[in-house]
Amino acid sequence: MKIHRWLARGLVGLVCLCAAATVGAADLKEIQERGVLRHLGIPYANFITADGQGFDVEMVQGFAREIGVRYELVYSDFINIIRDLLGQEVVRKDGEVSLSGDFPVRGDIIATGFTILPWREKVLLYSAPTFPSQVLAVTRTESAHDPVPAQSDLPAEIRETRKLLGGKSLLVMEKTCLDPANYDLKDAGIDLRPYTASTNLSEMVPALLADQADFTLLDVPDALIDLQRWEGRIKVIGPVSELQDLAVAFPRSSPQLRAAFDQYLTRIKGDGTYDKLVNKYYPGVRHYFPDFFARKP
Repeated sequence: MKIHRWLARGLVGLVCLCAAATVGAADLKEIQERGVLRHLGIPYANFITADGQGFDVEMVQGFAREIGVRYELVYSDFINIIRDLLGQEVVRKDGEVSLSGDFPVRGDIIATGFTILPWREKVLLYSAPTFPSQVLAVTRTESAHDPVPAQSDLPAEIRETRKLLGGKSLLVMEKTCLDPANYDLKDAGIDLRPYTASTNLSEMVPALLADQADFTLLDVPDALIDLQRWEGRIKVIGPVSELQDLAVAFPRSSPQLRAAFDQYLTRIKGDGTYDKLVNKYYPGVRHYFPDFFARKP
């Protein structure tokens, strides 16, 4: 009897592993046969709100309708979201990126204000850009540090910002778009203070206001919201990154799904749907990124 129970458990485990592998390899056809598109997202900067609304939610809901399937939002966090997509953990070491482990695959795409970063491109497929961004250094309004003067070129502004951060404390969140390793801020004479209380990027400004560091990092979509939420209490010092693009991410095993999304994105940029979403969730953002929004679909 014990052998039978052990064998049964083994067979069940084998079935589960096979099912996970099938889900993990799902491309457009398999998702249409399954009948549901699982959208991995994180409550963050109006891309996804805590009540399941947001720019990326509405955009992916439209894509689900486009390919004829039901939409499902699956919440994740910045530490685990790639693992939830690929079923494997991303390991970064000495400039190399690899995958390890065996975990449940919880979603089919990532759409959550997800920055295109070189190390992520080694393990993911990205859509065409869906939104612009940039990473900024921010401090408290009463800080004696003044914003970096506008320079004739962006690299000069970045250099001045980095110089100002030298010897100061900087609140960061590793394994996110605010990871200092993404911007060569490690071993740069900056007192880096990783925020570990949670993986919620909206907690960075409250931690800054609680004097946990002299500065923190924010990307532009989050900064636009936080400058309103904490009006008069924070100020932008200057950029630490070049201009960035955000996009939807897919497993490398889903090229047809990615292609279908790119076709959908071109259509909604052409028919005005995309512009309505931008105006709804990020009014005024075109002022900061005129070149991005001037691109032809």
